[in-house]
Amino acid sequence: MEIKLQAILPGQKLMHLYRQMVLSREFEEGCAEQYTKGRITGFLHLYSGQEAVAVGATAGLHHEDYILSAYREHAQAIVRGSDPRRVMAELFGKSTGLCKGKGGSMHLFDPEHNFMGGYAIVGGQLPIAVGLAFSSVYRGEDRITACFFGDGAVNQGTFHESLNWARLWELPVLFICENNFYGIGTEVHRSSALASIHKRTCGYDIPSEKVDGMDVIAVYRAVRHAAELVREQRRPYFIEAVTYRFRGHSMADPAKYRSAAEQSIWKSRDPIPAFAKRLLEESVATETELEGIRRECTELVKEAVQFAETSPWPESSELWDGVYVPDDAVGESDHV
Repeated sequence: MEIKLQAILPGQKLMHLYRQMVLSREFEEGCAEQYTKGRITGFLHLYSGQEAVAVGATAGLHHEDYILSAYREHAQAIVRGSDPRRVMAELFGKSTGLCKGKGGSMHLFDPEHNFMGGYAIVGGQLPIAVGLAFSSVYRGEDRITACFFGDGAVNQGTFHESLNWARLWELPVLFICENNFYGIGTEVHRSSALASIHKRTCGYDIPSEKVDGMDVIAVYRAVRHAAELVREQRRPYFIEAVTYRFRGHSMADPAKYRSAAEQSIWKSRDPIPAFAKRLLEESVATETELEGIRRECTELVKEAVQFAETSPWPESSELWDGVYVPDDAVGESDHV
């Protein structure tokens, strides 16, 4: 028998989860529009379809916990608390962006909210997550590190090294694999001898589980439970969230490697209308309230776009700000 929503979370928090998923979707669709207009350049990887993972997982963590992600990280940053206007400005390359326009879509970073970055190198965030967890133990802090990554990262050497380190040193890391079945255009069964990714952790004596990544409540409950174990036992845990991206790998990808039937099946499992249906059926919300949230989120994205459009470009004098080697330490012959 399915547990009633309000036996899991109060109505206000349930509505907050819905709002965060809608805002994430609207933001990504807004990004797609701005990309087609040429206002966002470079690679743009959208999260549409996977919102239940970011929203449910973040709700199961403490704000003091560190979060790291890959390059499909707009939603993770926003759900964590980053200002959507500053995220959009970063995608536009403007000085008001989270990283002053220097990071772009794949390198969001917001330490104020303990969002410790999106990483463009596949699997690059895994050893950094282990290092952050080590620092937490060393400092005696009551925080864990949650590391998001895709199925495409699990064949990288950093994946195996990081799991080994985390278990060997008994570090509080929660590994969250967002298995959307495709590493760019390669289906997971064609790249992994063991496609059930969560089973790989047995080689490192790390407990794991698989969860429905299209169900925000299922993700929330799994992450909340796992986070408590990691926090109490100071040992790693692994979650495989089975999900699906509705768009291609990036805006440059037409995704012709996926059949129309496959896409239709997964879109019928869209986490946002599925959760809305439960909210209505269990009288947590009315259709009017849900529509109000959708309108509010649409307006927030419009405001974010306007903020990004009217924000200034970085000054050329800022080129060397925030780099490891200051300008005066670089010889003239070193400039290219």
